[in-house]
Amino acid sequence: MRRFTRLTNAFSKKIDNHGHAVALYFMFYNFCRVHQTLRVTPAMEAGLSDHVWSVKELVSLLPKEQPKKRGPYKKKAKN
Repeated sequence: MRRFTRLTNAFSKKIDNHGHAVALYFMFYNFCRVHQTLRVTPAMEAGLSDHVWSVKELVSLLPKEQPKKRGPYKKKAKN
């Protein structure tokens, strides 16, 4: 995952954002992606789910939060 390297724009600067990105990745990996050797998802193999989840189902689990209002921009100091 590119979130672990500092060389890209996808690098998480805040630990909370990084944790959320990793959680979404693992949810997709275990519930949405059919694995070649199992021929089902790991969640189905473990008995946690009875079907392959779509990405739409995965996104519907996310909380519906209103965006926070941004504060005023700081004025640049004159040199």
